[in-house]
Amino acid sequence: MADITIYINQQAVRVEAGISVAAALALHGSAVTRYSVSGTARAPLCGMGVCQECRTTINGMPHQLACQTPCVEGLHIERSDSREVAR
Repeated sequence: MADITIYINQQAVRVEAGISVAAALALHGSAVTRYSVSGTARAPLCGMGVCQECRTTINGMPHQLACQTPCVEGLHIERSDSREVAR
């Protein structure tokens, strides 16, 4: 498949079309998709959408499953890179 451009926290990166968002995140720095309310890093666990640990914001929609979402041209992924916890 051809390479496409997606955006991770507004930074353009090139990935192979059709790989999962979870794989794209892991390839570009860290598999962490979010932080829990206690500040614990969360990342894909089961890889098939059952555990819900890979939830992240995709194209402005929160709580999307990174392991089940294929990468397409222009996709925007927002993940928390800070350990700040909303109070």
